[in-house]
Amino acid sequence: MRIVAGDIGGTHSRLGLVEATGDTSRLVEERIFPSSDYPGLEPIVADFLSGTGGGCQRACFAIAGPVAGRRMHTTNLPWQVDADAIEAATGIATVILMNDLEAVGWGIGELSAPDFLVLNDGEPEATGNGVVIAAGTGLGVAALIWDGARFRPIPSEGGHADFAPADELQAELLGFLARRYGHVSWERVLSGPGLVNLFEFFLSRAGVEIPAWFEAAEGGDRAAAVVEAAASRDSDAALAAVELFVRLYGAAAGNAALTFLARGGVFLGGGIAPKIADWLRRPAFRTSFAAKGRMSGLLEKMPVKVILNDSVALLGAARRATLVRDNSG
Repeated sequence: MRIVAGDIGGTHSRLGLVEATGDTSRLVEERIFPSSDYPGLEPIVADFLSGTGGGCQRACFAIAGPVAGRRMHTTNLPWQVDADAIEAATGIATVILMNDLEAVGWGIGELSAPDFLVLNDGEPEATGNGVVIAAGTGLGVAALIWDGARFRPIPSEGGHADFAPADELQAELLGFLARRYGHVSWERVLSGPGLVNLFEFFLSRAGVEIPAWFEAAEGGDRAAAVVEAAASRDSDAALAAVELFVRLYGAAAGNAALTFLARGGVFLGGGIAPKIADWLRRPAFRTSFAAKGRMSGLLEKMPVKVILNDSVALLGAARRATLVRDNSG
């Protein structure tokens, strides 16, 4: 069976052609499209199918945002995605929509040891529930419920929960962002745009003008520019921003691990974690992750891993597509 799998993000839409036979899935083709260049998902799918030779029976698209039924509004794009419309436009018999972090949860079971960077070994042969938390264009969170044999992912919108400061500096950050946005979610500090917010906070705090290299960077490149400036130590504000970002990532991951009692593992997904892997290996992440008072000992026993395979959501979407009957949605 030929399946179109999609990982649809605010910056890029990654589509793959998957050949599925029984329990085995093989990614045979993959293309990346700039999401903002398109008015919706249908023309991206049409462009992709034009190069595959057609003959696809099913499609599953993992999309950032809450999915209700067969329609959804994307969180970081001005799109309405309609599964029925995609079926009509492409001729694919069965189109499924799912939350992007749910797809990552399905995809974790398709990965092997080289696809992970271990930050904390945790207990040997740990089993139980897990959680995936992914910082990228936005911040996604999904529970991974252990059924005795594998994880069953449960989507959430935990990235939009209230940001909770843990010290005076973070309280000051909360005030800075509240004046800018009103409601301050975890996504405002823990995402690509969130890293930019942290950098601008430290610039404001120091009374330093916005540097030319930052103004020259556009869109998501600004977050990458901040990381580069921090690595080269060319900017005190950039260094402070990345260091705080790592501590916040640890704190948020620890919160999610407690919420879902993730004895079976905590997985960092999204595009940012692999790019700051050297920072995540430092003590600050693990210290913030486990700094939960009486629950610190529990968290120290949980495995924590960075997902290195950037096709995990495609693999998860394809896996999900194999589990439904035609036209069941």
